[in-house]
Amino acid sequence: MKRISKVAILGAGTMGARIAAHFANAGVPSYLLDIVPPGAQGAARNQVAAAGLEAVKKSRPAAFFEPSLARLVTVGNFEDDLSRVAEVDWIIEAVVEDLEIKRALLTKVEAARKPGTIVTTNTSGLPVSKIAEGFSEDFRRSWFGTHFFNPPRYMRLLELIPTPDTDRSLMDSIAWFCDVRLGKGVVNAKDTPNFIANRIGTFSVLNVMRLMEENDLSIEEVDALTGPAVGWPKSATFRTIDLVGLDILGHVVNNLRAGIDERSDLKLPDFYRQMLERKWLGDKTKSGFYKKVGGQGSSPGEKSGDKDKEDDRLALDWKNIEYRPRQKAKFAALEMGKNIEDTGARIRMLLGLDPQPQKPDKAGAFLWSALSDLWTYSANRIPEISDTIVEIDRAMRLGFNWEMGPFELWDAAGVEQTTARMKKEGKPIAPKVEKLLASGKKCWYSDSPSTNSGKAFFDISTGEYKPLAVPAGVWSVAVAKKSNGVVKKNSGASLVDLKDGVACIEFHSKMNSLGGDIISFIQQSLKPGGPGDAFEAFVLTNDAQNFSVGANLMLLLMSAQEEEWDEVDMMVRQFQAMTQAIKFSARPVVVAPFGLTL
Repeated sequence: MKRISKVAILGAGTMGARIAAHFANAGVPSYLLDIVPPGAQGAARNQVAAAGLEAVKKSRPAAFFEPSLARLVTVGNFEDDLSRVAEVDWIIEAVVEDLEIKRALLTKVEAARKPGTIVTTNTSGLPVSKIAEGFSEDFRRSWFGTHFFNPPRYMRLLELIPTPDTDRSLMDSIAWFCDVRLGKGVVNAKDTPNFIANRIGTFSVLNVMRLMEENDLSIEEVDALTGPAVGWPKSATFRTIDLVGLDILGHVVNNLRAGIDERSDLKLPDFYRQMLERKWLGDKTKSGFYKKVGGQGSSPGEKSGDKDKEDDRLALDWKNIEYRPRQKAKFAALEMGKNIEDTGARIRMLLGLDPQPQKPDKAGAFLWSALSDLWTYSANRIPEISDTIVEIDRAMRLGFNWEMGPFELWDAAGVEQTTARMKKEGKPIAPKVEKLLASGKKCWYSDSPSTNSGKAFFDISTGEYKPLAVPAGVWSVAVAKKSNGVVKKNSGASLVDLKDGVACIEFHSKMNSLGGDIISFIQQSLKPGGPGDAFEAFVLTNDAQNFSVGANLMLLLMSAQEEEWDEVDMMVRQFQAMTQAIKFSARPVVVAPFGLTL
């Protein structure tokens, strides 16, 4: 395993500087190098890299865990400081997306680096193998793609893209480092246009825009349908494009068009091109699919003040390219869906797939077309962009913050039922799903209690289920419950045997809110003579989306409204007693929080 102690990042633009900041977050020093401004002398020769670092210090959301970590980033330039790449273990190229500029710079890097030093590119679309074509054998075996998603501190996905010459042991070293040290979710991609996440995401976005025009829907209606209702982020389609930048999406689409012959009906619509011409690029120009009115605008992740709310945005009417007041989407099915907590059940209802289906409506027709097209497209990308369904699902969860990847979403809707409906409607059927169903299997994933992940996936090449691998040391509460069982439980929590003398106290109340059931359960489990006596240590965690949304304030509010002050006092005392039980337990209690932890 190659040790990574220092890195060099070539290119101090938005991505390069933020990558350097995230290395600093992990305690890894770096050199951040860029071009020399024409005629610059002295310290001004580092001006471009220094400006990149200054910009990232002020970025919102914050790129550094704390401002003092910027001391780990040393700025320089390509002319005076390129020899410093001989001091580092990993060189990351993040300059402008121009093949000749990259190759010219890397020719100089090849002469300066130590043999065996890993060199990678953060390109988002250029062929990785072509960038290093004709370089030395040592360079090519140490060369591959490391595609970070922006902003690197917050977006977990890292796509690794090998070439035919890549030394896989070096790539494995980077995969381990990025997983353990940088907190990345690593996905192996193939050297194809836009790799995995942007390839699937671009198809989905272009198809959604096509369907919006065909179904005569508004920007707001599409965002209502392509957000949390189907397990996608609250920013949905068009707010996400505003956050990312319309020009960025345009660049990704052009990459795709230049590199591969995709469906001719999938292209940027005319209204989008007009927006690009007008420089309506999203949040960075304060005009995109939504336009800020009042306030000063904000960056993603900033807290909003009274004058900076989503309601203070105008929405684009794509038919006449003019802004108008936002209009709330009104779909009866979406209102019904808000009462269905399980995403799979909600999607089946929206698509009209329930045993007692709802009357077809505009919302259901749009979602059925969008999702069925997505499923077929994703299945047809294997083995083109990845060898298995696992990489595609993982890339979309980590890179686009989808609750489920395309194949997991397909399972949730029901593969057999949806495929039968697609056939009935004359839609094209992916040969891969035909192979799945012909083998007698009805879902892409199956339970496999004997594996660390608790799951197996359908391997298209063999036609059989294969264990779903997870990194060493990774386990889930769900797997532990299936393999070892639950020792004790109540309505809000369970005591789960993790083996080796360790137990998990798992929350499973609604949104993991802390009520009397959880509070009393923790106290009972930790006290001498309680159900936890058989264990030597405890972990408080769960597999939900959020660790805990905090105390059950509704119970507290109801007691306050009834003026039951003794009841309120008792709740507070019980909560304090629980925290004291954890703090002063004679056995170790480790809390493993994530997501919302209030």
